Amino acid sequence: MKKHARRAAAATTAVLTLALLATACGGSGGSGDAKTVTLVTHDSFAVSKPVLKDFEKRSGYKVKVLRGGDAGAAVNQAVLNKGNPQGDVFFGVDNTLLSRPLDKGVFAPYKAKGLDKVPQRLQADPDKHRVTPVDTGDVCVNYDRKWFADKKLDPPRTLDDLTKPRYKNLLVTEDAAGSSPGLAFLLASVAEFGEDGWQGYWKKLRANGVEVASSWEQAYNDRFTGSREGKGKGDKPLVVSYASSPPAEVMGVENPPEKAPTGVAKGTCFRQTEYAGLLSGAENTKGGKALLDFLLSKRFQEDLPLQMFVNPVREDARLPKLFSKYGETVDDPATVAPKKIAEHREQWIKTWTSLAVK
Repeated sequence: MKKHARRAAAATTAVLTLALLATACGGSGGSGDAKTVTLVTHDSFAVSKPVLKDFEKRSGYKVKVLRGGDAGAAVNQAVLNKGNPQGDVFFGVDNTLLSRPLDKGVFAPYKAKGLDKVPQRLQADPDKHRVTPVDTGDVCVNYDRKWFADKKLDPPRTLDDLTKPRYKNLLVTEDAAGSSPGLAFLLASVAEFGEDGWQGYWKKLRANGVEVASSWEQAYNDRFTGSREGKGKGDKPLVVSYASSPPAEVMGVENPPEKAPTGVAKGTCFRQTEYAGLLSGAENTKGGKALLDFLLSKRFQEDLPLQMFVNPVREDARLPKLFSKYGETVDDPATVAPKKIAEHREQWIKTWTSLAVK
């Protein structure tokens, strides 16, 4: 699924590629051409060709996209290149990782046009505007409806359900140390069980056979039984993905079913907000600002749902019918205060690794 390759794979290869570009180009992935604006992002960035072409025609800028693997890997690379960036704008840092690039001075201030259409609660840096909210998504456990129906087994609904014997060896999640949805799932357990209880929860999950994949793409397309792109080659009917994943399994199907073939365990969800920012030291600051305006434009925002399977942040953006029909609405997703994430993230990941991987 992308097409739905949310927070996708090949992180190591992509990061090495970017590192080689940095070496060859003196750390800048920009062309030095004032008519080119470079977007540094994760592998899952997508925009329809007509929408992008319209921006290029209207602005006079040609957009160059540099992909850097999973969101976590791409953010790490942006931090390493602070002050000597490989592009002009970075897209793809979410609220689970945002404090690090902000603390390191990766982004320069810019208030994007259209920000007045975005709820204040999503504006993580309202005083300096170093980052611009672009989309939201809920990381949740997805399940293969057919698999559970064939087994005459009810799918799990909550995080606690996942530790029950009947779901033993059925779940695959992503590495919290390098994957955005993997980290979000860890944070969901922190929100649910508290700072003193989440470790015990993961000990139970480990004992119940949870598998850890390196990336979203590996977990979803290679291990999940319900992935259309994976053609059912996996053996895990439960996977950490998104509440917006089900529409991707239906898109393009000639005779779409009444329900998507995959479902969402709504009691397992964690809310993510994804941001973009003008990179400090960008070669094309003017073009970078125009690109940020574009990412927040109504046309791009309405293109988002069926390109990256996320929700737009603009309140006046309309959702496509397919996205509205098959996507799941999560009324009460888990959250963790950004300050708490910033204070504890590295230690939580270290502890999680010792519990879930080693």
